[in-house]
Amino acid sequence: MKNSIIVFIVCILFAVSCYSQSKTYIASGAEMIFSFANIKDQGVSESSTLRWAPVINLESIFNHHLNNNFGLFSGIAIRNVGYIYDNYTDPSDQLVYKKKFRSYNVGFPIGIKVGDLDNLFFYGGYEVELPILYKEKTFIGEDKGTTITGWFSQRQELFQHGPLVGIQFPRGINLKFKYYLSEFHNQKYTESSGIMPYSGLNSHVFYVSLNFIFFQNKKYL
Repeated sequence: MKNSIIVFIVCILFAVSCYSQSKTYIASGAEMIFSFANIKDQGVSESSTLRWAPVINLESIFNHHLNNNFGLFSGIAIRNVGYIYDNYTDPSDQLVYKKKFRSYNVGFPIGIKVGDLDNLFFYGGYEVELPILYKEKTFIGEDKGTTITGWFSQRQELFQHGPLVGIQFPRGINLKFKYYLSEFHNQKYTESSGIMPYSGLNSHVFYVSLNFIFFQNKKYL
C-alpha cells in the first residue's frame, strides 16, 4: 500500500512538470459529514450508528488544470471525523456502553480530476490526516457519563489516511466518499491503571459528505 501511494504521488508530480501552460486557482469551502465505521470487536463484526458532523469541516483546495478535462488538486483541510458505537464493552467492568468517538484532523489531500472541469467532473485521490483533538463520550442509557478529551492523544493512531472519490456538480456542490485504511484507535494504548481500552477494537471510519465551494478564484495564479 505504501508503494502504491508513492507511485501515485510521483505520477502526479511528473504530470505537473510536463505541462507548463496549465492553470492554477484556489477554492475554499465546507462539508457536512455522514459517517459510519466498519467495526470488528474481539474478532466479531459489529455495526455503528450514523454520525452527522456539520461543523467544523473546512478546506482550501489548490487546483491545477492541465487542460479542460484533466486536472490535479491538493490542499489543506480541518475535519471532524468519528463514529458512534452502541455496544462497547468496557474491559474495566465488562459492562456495555454507548460511545461516541471523534477527532479533529488536519488533512492533506492530493488527487486528480476528470471531466468537464468547468461544470461536471469526477475526482479521486488520497488523503493523510493528522489527528489534533480527540474526544470520547460515554453514555449510560440515554444519559451522558464521562467525557475524555486530549490534544494529540495517544488513544489514536498517529496518522489517519485513506482513498477518496467524488463527483462535483455545477455551482460548486459535490458529493464525496472516503474510507480510512488506518484504524481509528491505537489498540496498544494503555491507561495508567494498566487497562487497554481499545485492545481488540478494530474500527475503520468511512463517510459520505456533501460539500459546498464558497470561494473560487478563477483568476488563475
